Amino acid sequence: MSDGRPTGGYGGESLLFLTDEQLRQGIEAMFFAYRGFTADPDRILAEIAYGRAHHRAIHFINRAPGTTVNNLLSILGVTKQSLNRVLRTLVGDGLVESRVGPVDKRERHLYLTDKGKALESTLSDAQRARMRAAYRDAGPEAVAGFRQVLEAMMDPEMRRAYTRLRDGS
Repeated sequence: MSDGRPTGGYGGESLLFLTDEQLRQGIEAMFFAYRGFTADPDRILAEIAYGRAHHRAIHFINRAPGTTVNNLLSILGVTKQSLNRVLRTLVGDGLVESRVGPVDKRERHLYLTDKGKALESTLSDAQRARMRAAYRDAGPEAVAGFRQVLEAMMDPEMRRAYTRLRDGS
């Protein structure tokens, strides 16, 4: 007999009545999963004295070629000073090209160079391999549920940014 509430995921109990222990286990699983998700790129980045901030910038510049510095600031949620330090390194090392905006000359539009695209591909290949294996092990229903959980955890503004990026708008 169902009361219309979603069930499943934790021993068939209603998802509306998760215990603190079940939530703690989910939180800890996210911490450990994130550690695994970033481990391969971290090793690659360490070889060239880069960190996760460099990776995140490269990833989002690749996803939206021509993105502005201000848009990247918004997506990454970092300070302008922090992003400028990362971009200065990436531009100096020939991974990112910064071009003056065609309409507003104060804007800087960011593009990966061929060298930047190669690094982005290497980093993403490592993460895709890990995600592909996990998705294959979990199955399609779990993958869909996982994405729903992640989207539900996003703040509304970040969900809108994610949706725009996902939909290519």
